[in-house]
Amino acid sequence: MGIAYLGIGTGGALVPLLSNGFESRFGWHTALIALGIIVMLISLPMAFFVKEPKAKEQKNKLPTPSVSIGSILRNPNFYLLCLGSLCAIGVVGGVNQHLKLYLRDFGFAQDKAAHIISLVLLSSLIGRVLMGWLADLFSRKYVMILIYMMVAMAIPLLMVPDFTGRIYLFAVIFGIGLGGDYMIIPLMAGDMFGVKALGRTMGIILVADGIAESVFPMTVGALYDSFGKSYMLAFAILIGVALLGTVIIAFLPKK
Repeated sequence: MGIAYLGIGTGGALVPLLSNGFESRFGWHTALIALGIIVMLISLPMAFFVKEPKAKEQKNKLPTPSVSIGSILRNPNFYLLCLGSLCAIGVVGGVNQHLKLYLRDFGFAQDKAAHIISLVLLSSLIGRVLMGWLADLFSRKYVMILIYMMVAMAIPLLMVPDFTGRIYLFAVIFGIGLGGDYMIIPLMAGDMFGVKALGRTMGIILVADGIAESVFPMTVGALYDSFGKSYMLAFAILIGVALLGTVIIAFLPKK
């Protein structure tokens, strides 16, 4: 999963730089159109090259028992995973959506802000492979806790007085946590409920995560406007939510 998710991180690292170049030369309207065309010309055709397993290969595989959606919804661990991931994804979304605005407040020009955002997503490449590798060696519950702690530990770097390399240190730590965050959730769901039920399980979890990813940035923006154009209170709350997610995940079974 970590290796497969490298594509997301690579694209995420390149697009801010590409977008900034398009926007500075042609304006944001043309930049958005160009990005859409790139997706249609490169990403969309790739889906047609993905090969499904052959019938013979599927017959040779041992049958995996499927878990009913009812048994999933009756399992307390499902709600722990759902709430824990909701906290982490919400925090990541709250920081990500406001990072460029935060950098603007600190006097970063648009091209420099694009480089910082690109560094976050470049660091996520390390997070995806590193956390995926650790998840194959140790209990995935503990790897998930480590990821959530990294996200919580990175945010205070946005709140302390400025020092040389502060933003870059934040970008690396937060990026590694971000990369592992999205990767570890389906691994945990697959472990607990089986691969055959992964579509249904992740379908519900991702709805909750999507709601958090939309609500948290709006909440951060409202707090910023309400408390003297400052992110301090909003970031403090995000740290608390990330730690809450860590505590929730700690109640999941080790295996």
